[in-house]
Amino acid sequence: MATVLSVSGSPSATSRTARLLRHLDARLERHGHEVIPLDVRTLPAGALLGADFAHPAITRATALFARADGVVIGTPIYKAAYSGLLKSLLDLLPQYALEGKTVLPLATGGTTAHVLAIDYALRPVLNSMGAGHIVQGWFTLDKDLQTGPDGALTIAPGSAEALAQVVDRFSLALGGTPLLAAAG
Repeated sequence: MATVLSVSGSPSATSRTARLLRHLDARLERHGHEVIPLDVRTLPAGALLGADFAHPAITRATALFARADGVVIGTPIYKAAYSGLLKSLLDLLPQYALEGKTVLPLATGGTTAHVLAIDYALRPVLNSMGAGHIVQGWFTLDKDLQTGPDGALTIAPGSAEALAQVVDRFSLALGGTPLLAAAG
């Protein structure tokens, strides 16, 4: 199966975006894919903000993008745009770092007013980086993502079903096989 890089562009250590990605990573693994998580917030701020292309953490992140067959990009939406943290990383990657790759853009936010940020802010950047195929993205409202005291994520039923379909389509675009209903 495919190797998937799952990138969280959230600056928060308690991020709903990152928790959502890790939840979806598990579904991709059930499809048989190898999933490599990357939380951009764990990369050195000095390297990101100082555009230190040669920093070992940045070269490792660049190598992860090169290795991946598919990339899931998850970001919170702030002021109708993807996170500045994600932008910092994307700016350090080679111009065509997504060439030939299948990409799934995902976003979270507090209001449906930000839904179009995927198509009007994030998708053009992914396209300019050479993405071979950008599958239909998905926006999830913050209120549909609840974190329990144990850190477990609960997704509102309607959102959970829609996200499962989006991830399954992404997996199929990578050459994966459909999950059985009982495994979903």
